[in-house]
Amino acid sequence: MATTTVAAAPRMRSRKGPIAWVRRNPTITVGAIILATLVVLAFIAPLIAEDPLSFEPTNRLKRPSETFWFGTDQFGRDVYSRVVYGTRISLAVGISVAILATVVGLTIGVLCGFYKRVDAIVMRIMDGLMSIPSILLAIALITLMKASLTIVIIAITIPEVPRVVRLVRSVVLSVREMPYIEAAVASGTRNLVIMWRHILPNTLAPLIVQATYVCASAILTEAGLSFLGAGTPPEIPSWGNIISQGRTFFQISPWIIFFPGVCLAITVLAINLVGDGLRDTLDPRIARRM
Repeated sequence: MATTTVAAAPRMRSRKGPIAWVRRNPTITVGAIILATLVVLAFIAPLIAEDPLSFEPTNRLKRPSETFWFGTDQFGRDVYSRVVYGTRISLAVGISVAILATVVGLTIGVLCGFYKRVDAIVMRIMDGLMSIPSILLAIALITLMKASLTIVIIAITIPEVPRVVRLVRSVVLSVREMPYIEAAVASGTRNLVIMWRHILPNTLAPLIVQATYVCASAILTEAGLSFLGAGTPPEIPSWGNIISQGRTFFQISPWIIFFPGVCLAITVLAINLVGDGLRDTLDPRIARRM
């Protein structure tokens, strides 16, 4: 009996190690590795790429080669350098929108779910915002103000907030009816304490998953806006701008669109992999099934 117990102990510890966790969560691992690589590239962009705005007319529309890995565009600019620097813009937009939409949506959603009077007014405003296509609302907001990276982030954040609000509100409405919440109210606990200690922790798991999808959606929206000419200014090398400026030369120089398009697809795929993996890990029903 003693020998069996001693032999089983290392086996139980090995199941809880990092290798076992990676095997149980392959989607999170793959997505996280891709995202970590992109973040590193964004940080070391000045070390591995040239100035994305410098151009040389004699190098116009050069094919990918040892000198120009991703070729050059119609102005003689290195597409590789522009794509690397575009990683900074896309990640900055995605992460900023995810954080802003999550914080604002969490605050409004908790208040709407806990206070019925607030819910009756605010949710009608959220429904109105959700009735407008997000990209059209973003274009309208950018048109009213001078185009810049900050304005683009704000314009993309506003349409994303109602989705977060509805998610948080639904969680709060279900948690608010729990017996321990009723006991806390009956004991005279202040509403702010109840929301902070008992309600807020229950919203974190679905909120983290939602934040990953908001990040992916924001990156795609920014690329779409830039492609339409309503996003970041042309002098900022974003993936959407690169694709927009190279679409005229697609038939003779497809590499101008191909490489930023592939990077955009890989980034969104990696974020969605992380989101799906987090959903499977944080949802207790799915976790038990697995």
